Amino acid sequence: MLFKTNYKNLNSSWIKKIYLGETPNGKDLSDHLHIIHNRYTGFTEEIAKTCCDLNGKNSYELLLDTVNPSSHRDILDLACGSGFLLELCKKRFSSKHRLFGVDMNDNELKLARIRFPKNDINFYKANAQDLSFMKDSSKDVIFCHWALTLMDPVVTVLKTIKRLLKKQGVFSAIVDGDLNSAEGYLEIHNIIYQYVQKKIPNYGLLELGDPRVRSLKSLNKLIKKIFSNSEIIITPHILSCRQKPSILANQVAGFFYASLILSSKHYAILVSKLTDYYTKNSTDGLSEFNLPVNRLVVKKT
Repeated sequence: MLFKTNYKNLNSSWIKKIYLGETPNGKDLSDHLHIIHNRYTGFTEEIAKTCCDLNGKNSYELLLDTVNPSSHRDILDLACGSGFLLELCKKRFSSKHRLFGVDMNDNELKLARIRFPKNDINFYKANAQDLSFMKDSSKDVIFCHWALTLMDPVVTVLKTIKRLLKKQGVFSAIVDGDLNSAEGYLEIHNIIYQYVQKKIPNYGLLELGDPRVRSLKSLNKLIKKIFSNSEIIITPHILSCRQKPSILANQVAGFFYASLILSSKHYAILVSKLTDYYTKNSTDGLSEFNLPVNRLVVKKT
């Protein structure tokens, strides 16, 4: 359960502008994300690591599969959060691989450093739009797990990634998939957003980050514009997890940014609504959550 204290509604500059019908800017978005990650540090990995495809792979492992261990040595996790993906890298790859993590949030980085008591991974506090301290053509692989969707301006980020990648380097990202492609996902999305909109009527009219990243077609067009003459592969995946209704309701609510703007009282009500939904749609005491994602892989040539 995320709420250990009685939180009030999240009150960021982004939320204030949404409430007033105004358009937030990149600074407002950054402020909003900082407040959420300060409150709920490490929340992203809770459900992401448990939802798997038909081959038993979660979204982190889908990124790891794009690494060539024999030729890729320098690996950067952009918006590394609590460091879960880097922990998997350390387990899968040899000590010859050099691992780096960048995140803009102090609390996430603190949690990530706790994972690596030997301090054998280089962590940096920075925004993805400004990595001027990193050398050109210095990274073989750059990961971005579910954060590209939240970045604005995203073009600056993509140009930075292109600058940092070595020849034959790989950029791999997990982004949101088509809401209609996973059974039951749109229903869950609507339960959450309809409830949040009772508190903030304009919520959802403007999504976090750049909307082009949320559509396979517009994402492909955007990436082709930045990474000309590169191989671009975008593949849809459905990730699923099964749990008892009450447990799944808590995990799912804690995964959506929309849920996390609620007070602890209203969050508990939302979890109760999700529990009711999953209870009605359970089989043998278990319910299923299906999560649509796209895996973006750019091979620099």
